[in-house]
Amino acid sequence: MIPHPSIASAMSTVPLLCSFESRRADEMCSLIERFGGEVFSAPSMKEVPIEDNEAALQAVREIIEGRVDDLVLLTGVGTEAMFRLAASQGLEQPLLEALKRIPLLVRGPKPAAVLHRLGLRCAVKASEPNTFADLLRAMDETGISLQGRTVAVQEYGIANPEFYDELKSRGATVVPVAVYNWTLPDDLSPLEEAVRRTIRGMFHAMLFTSAQQIRHVLRVADRMQVRAEFLRAADAVLIASIGPTCSDALRECGLAVGIEATPPKMAALVRAVMNALES
Repeated sequence: MIPHPSIASAMSTVPLLCSFESRRADEMCSLIERFGGEVFSAPSMKEVPIEDNEAALQAVREIIEGRVDDLVLLTGVGTEAMFRLAASQGLEQPLLEALKRIPLLVRGPKPAAVLHRLGLRCAVKASEPNTFADLLRAMDETGISLQGRTVAVQEYGIANPEFYDELKSRGATVVPVAVYNWTLPDDLSPLEEAVRRTIRGMFHAMLFTSAQQIRHVLRVADRMQVRAEFLRAADAVLIASIGPTCSDALRECGLAVGIEATPPKMAALVRAVMNALES
């Protein structure tokens, strides 16, 4: 039998939260503890740079040669990876100079921060919660026309055909730039234990900070042959999401989102979860 959250609350006076954050796992754990919760950390993703990435290098060369009219940057990690790739071929400075000449369109504060550090300016930045729809809206409001223009898009680990279709509908030719992929972490034992604990009804809430996290959790559940049991158990847990894109992925996987952070930041997410559990 899977305990209802009220039963789980009776088992412990301190809420137990499961975090699937990877790159900022320590920061997430500190936040949860600071807000008065206990945390089980199950890192769910590993960033893997694409080796021998000739396609991305070709896109970098096209930017340098002036064959790209606009560049869309979706993540800070991806922006940094693109510059590392350019630097590996001695092209970092030519890329910097080229990017000073074209509009840079960013989805959120992280790629904007990388550009600022490099002395580059954004032509368009999406407002919170920094979804693709927000970026498209910001482009429309700014009056940027993509008709007949070549737009390079730094991907964020997976392609986004719907976003590309929106750009194409505005007259753009889209050039995807894949600079890294996400894979499962080397050590799967924390994720496996998180799946087992979910099934046993031990968590008051599960926190997701990326759309890819739930896909990886379900891959592990599939390996353990307990997907149905996991999803059934998760229905009794407060599911918390960092923002709309993450929420959409959770719903697509059959999970009901109980909390979506506003603004889409980890501290706001943890605060909202703890407030909900204490009310």
